[in-house]
Amino acid sequence: PVVLTPDEVVRILGFLEGEHRLFAQLLYGTGMRISEGLQLRVKDLDFDHGTIIVREGKGSKDRALMLPESLAPSLREQLSRARAWWLKDQAEGRSGVALPDALERKYPRAGHSWPWFWVFAQHTHSTDPRSGVVRRHHMY
Repeated sequence: PVVLTPDEVVRILGFLEGEHRLFAQLLYGTGMRISEGLQLRVKDLDFDHGTIIVREGKGSKDRALMLPESLAPSLREQLSRARAWWLKDQAEGRSGVALPDALERKYPRAGHSWPWFWVFAQHTHSTDPRSGVVRRHHMY
């Protein structure tokens, strides 16, 4: 595998801004896979214990990662932006976020709750190709 030097990482991060930069820093700082970072929910961040829970990662296993202290303020800001989108969606009567199939069947309203909202949410809504429901998905 190709390993980047610290200087190369700094240069790459220098090309990114905002939540895209934060996302890349989080992946680099934790070793998370892209798909794992995209699927982070609000409830997966534990600032009090300095951990991030990755759910159903490689091998369908959950694992706990250290939340980099240096990213905590930026992650809190990201959650503030995400909460504003969540509140807007709630006010507009949007259908919440998608949940894993079994959870969606068992707890049909859970996708409307703040803990299940995406940390890195899309700025726009999209139509779920399976259900036809318009909702906010994670970025990318």
